[in-house]
Amino acid sequence: MGRKPQIDRGELTRLAAQGWSVAQLAARFGVSESGVLQAKRAAGLSKAMTDHSQALPWKLARAHSQSGPATNLRNLSAVAQGRPVPKEKLNTALRWARRLVAESLDIAYDAETGFREVPASAPSHIAGVLAAAEQAAAAAADGESAKGQADKGQPGKGSQ
Repeated sequence: MGRKPQIDRGELTRLAAQGWSVAQLAARFGVSESGVLQAKRAAGLSKAMTDHSQALPWKLARAHSQSGPATNLRNLSAVAQGRPVPKEKLNTALRWARRLVAESLDIAYDAETGFREVPASAPSHIAGVLAAAEQAAAAAADGESAKGQADKGQPGKGSQ
C-alpha cells in the first residue's frame, strides 16, 4: 500500500487565496475533494456555516424549506451575520419583512400547512429579524462609505 498523499498547508493557503477550486486543488495534491475540504478546515480556510436558527426557529418540512418566507428569512439572517446576499434577493426580503411589520403582521409556521401571516404580538419575530438585518446592512454600508472616503483622501504613490 502506498503512502498517503500529503497536502502542504502553505501551498494550500496560497492556492486557495488565488481562487483555485476544490476540484483543482484535489487534482494538484492528488487527493479527493473531501480530503481538500478537510485540509482547508484544519488550516482554518473554511468559512463557518451561517446559523439561521434565530430567523428560522422551526423544524421545516422539506416541502417548505425553499418557500418564499423561508428564503426571505434565510437571506435576512445571512445579512445580519455579515454574509453577502445578492442585492435583488436582499431587496425582496426587505420589502416582504417591511410590509409585514407595517401591517402589524408576523409569520407563523406549521409543518402540515407551512408558513402563514398572523397578527403580530410583542415581540414580533419578523420585526426582530428585520431589525438585525437592517442594522447589519447599515453598518456594512457605513464601513464601505468610510473606506471609500479614506481611499479618496489618500494620495497616489506618484503624488507625494
